[in-house]
Amino acid sequence: MRLNQNILLLGKKVVLVPYTSEHVPRYHEWMKSEELRRLTASEPLTLEQEYAMQRSWREDTDKCTFIVLDAEKWQTQPGTSEESCMAGDVNLFLTDLGDPSLGEIEVMIAEPSCRGQGLGTEAVLMMMLYGVTRLGLTKFEVKIGQGNEPSIRMFQKLHFEQVAVSSVFQEVTLRLMMSELERQWLLEKTSHVQEKPYREGASEPC
Repeated sequence: MRLNQNILLLGKKVVLVPYTSEHVPRYHEWMKSEELRRLTASEPLTLEQEYAMQRSWREDTDKCTFIVLDAEKWQTQPGTSEESCMAGDVNLFLTDLGDPSLGEIEVMIAEPSCRGQGLGTEAVLMMMLYGVTRLGLTKFEVKIGQGNEPSIRMFQKLHFEQVAVSSVFQEVTLRLMMSELERQWLLEKTSHVQEKPYREGASEPC
């Protein structure tokens, strides 16, 4: 969506930036992995199709996407390209027309060297903060493959509770209702997060 195209979110471990054409080549390389495609239920795309997908995600009003950068690389190597700091992505899907307060969240830490360090956890917390404060969301849902135990455990630690199991799709659905208590918890966990303009004065090429 265009709403977040000029926003950068700075955390301790990750930096969230809008998904631009600059990020497509690295993303395309990641998605050549059969494991990542299986975990994200994605189809293989050509590079041209990936660029088209990036453009559509920028325009669609029911999808909010940030690329996850490794904050340490991004901050300690001035002048380095964002592509070389990419760790994964985090998404919100606002696809329940009957409930605009519900967002389905999805996170992928694609870079093997960035896994197991808490980057996914912080990326999810920061995306939830954006969803609550900017998109008016009060409920979050996540669908995870039954065999993806690390992801299930991560979301359970973030107060998500299992609400459904699909034997057909081999996935579990977890949900978090943002009560006032949960909202305060989220604000405390993300009190360090800074929102900055993304490439002030720059515009995304068409």
